[in-house]
Amino acid sequence: MTPIMREFVNSALVRAGIVFPRSSTCACSTKTTVINAPENQWQGNAISSKPQGQPTSKTHPHLLKDGELIPGITVGEFQERRHRLMNNVYKHASRHNMKSHHLVIIPSATKVYMTEKIPYVFRQNSDFLYLSGCLQPDSALVLSGHDDSFSSTLFLRKPDAHAELWDGPSTDLREAPCIFGVDQALPVGEMKSFLNSFAHTNRGFTLWYDFMQPIQPEIHRTLRDFLAETWNKMWESPKPLVHKMRLYKSPAEIGLMKASCDIASNAISKTIQYSHDGITEHQLFACVDYECRVRGAQHLAYPPVVAGGSRANIIHYINNNQVVHSGQMVLMDAGCELHGYCSDITRTWPVCGQFSSTQRALYDVVLLVQTELLAILEKGFPSLDDLFHNMCILLGKYLQELGVLSSKLGNNELLKAAYSFCPHHVSHYLGMDVHDTALIPRSIKLEPGMVITVEPGVYVNTNNKLAAPEFVGMGIRIEDDILITNNGPVLLTAGCPKQVADIERLCLKV
Repeated sequence: MTPIMREFVNSALVRAGIVFPRSSTCACSTKTTVINAPENQWQGNAISSKPQGQPTSKTHPHLLKDGELIPGITVGEFQERRHRLMNNVYKHASRHNMKSHHLVIIPSATKVYMTEKIPYVFRQNSDFLYLSGCLQPDSALVLSGHDDSFSSTLFLRKPDAHAELWDGPSTDLREAPCIFGVDQALPVGEMKSFLNSFAHTNRGFTLWYDFMQPIQPEIHRTLRDFLAETWNKMWESPKPLVHKMRLYKSPAEIGLMKASCDIASNAISKTIQYSHDGITEHQLFACVDYECRVRGAQHLAYPPVVAGGSRANIIHYINNNQVVHSGQMVLMDAGCELHGYCSDITRTWPVCGQFSSTQRALYDVVLLVQTELLAILEKGFPSLDDLFHNMCILLGKYLQELGVLSSKLGNNELLKAAYSFCPHHVSHYLGMDVHDTALIPRSIKLEPGMVITVEPGVYVNTNNKLAAPEFVGMGIRIEDDILITNNGPVLLTAGCPKQVADIERLCLKV
């Protein structure tokens, strides 16, 4: 992490009132976990200055401080994550009378090609990155252990001079244990013999691997064959355990997420300022992409929605190829990814700088609903489903008061009508993935350390027979990212304007 970016993260946390002690556990979390000593005492001074398969503090001192594996996150934190995972494995096994020996395998992502030799931009498997800090494709992390102890092995592609001629350096297997803080590193081609040796030594064990959603074809084939050949057929997916860990963000993770939110907030603000009559959705897309990257983001977190006029009623509109004219609003749903952590923001604004009276009336309803949902977070720890239910109640009430909905509708009819105006959920978890920790249900109560979105919307498409005609064609959503703490919610995207006066001032470049 550059000195400027590091100061950006630290100052952003201070401005948000987020101060943590120097500890390996998140100060805002209610979860406590006993962590054993790291599996391999990390020796940062043993890392050479030669280029590796990813940045190190020796090759990229402008990005990484000594001791960091990912900008802002230390090798020690990755070691602690692996220990927490294995502690959870042992606890799960004890509760369910499972075998005492365990083999946990988390594969990396692999390169995917759009055509011939032209690859898509590589994005690492989030679970693998969370546990290893390794950015390289075609790799795997293996944790093997029993009786509250374990060893860690990182399988990497063997350095190959011909491949390096085209793709650049790969990590030296001799230096990988020092770089990643693991016990050993082996060529990925030796995984089969490693597995056979483990099975021969440990006749009864549980294999922790996600057979249902394979990520890397070669590793999956190896493990499928291994399971077929061994007498032991007991396996579990480690994903539920990993997602429960990822749900609670550490101080370092919160710092990166706050920085990601600040970058996206500033980028969207610049894009609002750049808007004018006749601008294309593609130009607005290009603007927010550029503004995120120039501020340090690696790329956008997802294909953005840039929807002018009635196209805002297409909730996942990503064609972004039309012209936006005077009198129309733009709905932009965009965020960026910073060193593996995502932001997710939606703003709606008039392309020429001033809301019409009808646009403002509907916009005020959405803003009021979001404000009241944030107030609910101030009072306690609801579930995401609780927030959605409250959104439907509030949306029905205020749409009825505005005259969008008939005053004759009863409570049940209002709830049903509100859902027809906003058919998506009002919140999701946020972190390394935009829709983070997908295995965590939205029915659980929120707890400190979680990060969520709050995103009410109103979509009045031409098929809507309930709305007054002057509102037909409008689509409005307001989305912010929220850190849950013991002291109330922290708005991570406060830097992105959403009050009418602030948006109009920005549009008019005042």
